[in-house]
Amino acid sequence: MSNTTDTALAAKTEIDAITAEFFGAFDNRGGGEADVDRIRRLTIPGAVIVSTGPATTVYTVDEFIEPHRKLLSDGRLVEFSEWETSERTEIAGDIAVRFGEYRKSGVMNGEPFEGGGAKSIQFVRMSEGWRIASFTWYDQP
Repeated sequence: MSNTTDTALAAKTEIDAITAEFFGAFDNRGGGEADVDRIRRLTIPGAVIVSTGPATTVYTVDEFIEPHRKLLSDGRLVEFSEWETSERTEIAGDIAVRFGEYRKSGVMNGEPFEGGGAKSIQFVRMSEGWRIASFTWYDQP
């Protein structure tokens, strides 16, 4: 394998791990506590998070974390998890973009639910490794 191929493989492996860790931040199955604070470690300072759908909402990392922490810890949303079902990742030097589809399930206010959608994550390579620069998602109605 060439050095370029080794570098691309290492980048993809790290991006895969960061993406899995991001999805795992919301998991509160089995009475576990969701660790949404880890999102701060996975993102660059000033990262932007955008939710689309009926209304588009743009969040800073802190604006995103706080309501999600409350939702995942106050008993309204339990047994929640989400996971990537497909992805494609393109890497060019110190930038990368990942587009993927995901599924989610949980119990909201006592009612089981399932859903899914699409997520786009933009990454940059920092001195400490790959980090999320922005994250956008669309939940299917």
